[in-house]
Formats: sequence, C-alpha cells, structure tokens
Amino acid sequence: MPTYLAIAQILVSTALIATILFQTRGGGLGGIFGQPDSVYRTRRGVERTLFHMVIALSVVFVIFAMLIVAAS
Repeated sequence: MPTYLAIAQILVSTALIATILFQTRGGGLGGIFGQPDSVYRTRRGVERTLFHMVIALSVVFVIFAMLIVAAS
C-alpha cells in the first residue's frame, strides 16, 4: 500500500470526523439559540456548507479506500 494514500485517507477521515462533530444534532444551529425543532426549515449558510462537506468528504474517503484496496 502506498504511504501517500494512507496519509491522505487519514487526513480525509480526520476532516470528516471534524465536520460531523461541528454539525449540531436535531434542529441545526438554530437549536442552539432556542429555535423550536418542530418547524420545518431548510439548511442555510454554515449548516448547508457543513452538510455538503460531509457528503463530499465521505465520497472522497470511499474512493481512497477503494484505491488502497486496489493498490494492495
């Protein structure tokens, strides 16, 4: 297994863990400031960016995992 792929996967997994932990559970960032969770709303701003980053990082993580398996 090439070392650079393993290092890249470690970096991507660390970034993925960080973005998942930055997301708030339940109502999103509005829940921190007392917004009710029963109201339907869309993701905006930072929440939307974090949501898209989680998706992108998870896809990159899976691609790196497949590359590591193929290189072994």
